[in-house]
Amino acid sequence: QQPELNPYCEEVLYYKRKKSVTGFLQRLPYIVSSRKNPQLLKNLLKDNAPVLLEGIHCTYYLYNGSLQNRKVLVRLHNVEFEYYHQLEKSTKAIFKKIYFFIESILLKRYEAVIAHKAKLLAVNEKDKRIYQNVFGAKDVAFLPVFLPFNEVKSKTGRGTFCLYQGNLSVPENEKAVLWLLENVFNNLKKDFVVAGKNPSAFLKKILKQNEKARLIENPSEEKMEELITNAHIHLLPSFNATGIKIKLLNALFNGRFIITNHASLEGTGLETLCEIADTPQDYKEIIQRLSAASFFEEEVIKRNTILQSKYNTDKNVQKLIEWLYENEANEEWKTNQHL
Repeated sequence: QQPELNPYCEEVLYYKRKKSVTGFLQRLPYIVSSRKNPQLLKNLLKDNAPVLLEGIHCTYYLYNGSLQNRKVLVRLHNVEFEYYHQLEKSTKAIFKKIYFFIESILLKRYEAVIAHKAKLLAVNEKDKRIYQNVFGAKDVAFLPVFLPFNEVKSKTGRGTFCLYQGNLSVPENEKAVLWLLENVFNNLKKDFVVAGKNPSAFLKKILKQNEKARLIENPSEEKMEELITNAHIHLLPSFNATGIKIKLLNALFNGRFIITNHASLEGTGLETLCEIADTPQDYKEIIQRLSAASFFEEEVIKRNTILQSKYNTDKNVQKLIEWLYENEANEEWKTNQHL
């Protein structure tokens, strides 16, 4: 539960997830079927307010037609069927691999239906194009993610280490760390810090075997901010080209140099703010070059200019409000609620 929401809402309601696989019998993705809840629908039908559904995960009552007479917007997190396909490729655990494979198939079928049920808001231009080209979506727009950062606060000068940060329990992130260890830091004598949540026993074992690598397990928010601020180079390879990587945006607003690959940047418009590397040799050469470089104020100014043009939260929230209340019926409700 999130107590910080309480000052902004008349009421904040929480619904228990049903952790069962019965949804598979209905050919529904688990991330959707586990969030079905009759009380949620009952609460949604109490008035005629616009509905914002956060993620494909929460869209069951849009899918089954219960919200067909309502103004509904769906915030897409990823192209989910592609995301789960990448998870299936990234994991080595057989039961997880089977689950991700089935979920990807069910999500593709499910997303094809949702694509025509409401206005969709994609987090990057590539996801928007996929929904248009693969699913034939007619009403899909690009809306950048909302961020807690208002301006670039990257330190100038130099740091002392390379950093990878993320949720280490996610197969894709573990795969990225292992790829860096096996292909980049196999003979590169640079300090490499890996920080994040819940690393597996296998990942911890591999990190211990590299004398230049250091694991910071489950760092506090303050510790993670300190690592991001003080790192000299952020290493952020990605094997999934959908969605937007929040850790990339965090590094752009708060860190120094960033090396990532084309898959991570596609559809973001942020290519000019990062060093791009797609092979181990690319990473090694760029790390060696940047190790002797200082991060200057000119780069901070450049980042501010580009990031503020896309990720200005005030402007993007205004877009969302306009989409939510763009017809007369909802304008009347908006007026009544003093919004």
